Amino acid sequence: MIDLRLILKLDAVVTGVNGIAYLALAGPLEDLLGVAPELTRPIGAFLVLFGAAVWFVATRPAVPRMAVADIAAANAVWALGSVAFAATGASSPATAGTVWIVLQALVVGGFAALQALAMRSDGAVASPVSPNSSAISS
Repeated sequence: MIDLRLILKLDAVVTGVNGIAYLALAGPLEDLLGVAPELTRPIGAFLVLFGAAVWFVATRPAVPRMAVADIAAANAVWALGSVAFAATGASSPATAGTVWIVLQALVVGGFAALQALAMRSDGAVASPVSPNSSAISS
């Protein structure tokens, strides 16, 4: 069985850290990736909020099936949009930026696939957090 809570928490942490980096390091990232801070900062803010929402869903006593479906769908859309962004050369990223965009699309697409698989496995979504465990360690 795929551990849905773990997948969601990993998604939340990776997304949140990426968002914080886009916010805090927008200038240096522009130099490295060739993507303007006017683009990375709003994306970073969105990613921090999305990561927090994913963490919230992951730590519910019973993980809501519809929320997981929405998260997986959002991740799939993000991955496809990122590939399209890279393929069209929108905002003219540097080569490193294009590579980064495609790599993060693969990671996000992987989260979407794992989340979808976990929803199909028996008990992955409905298993409640035991009353004696903390939401963070489960």
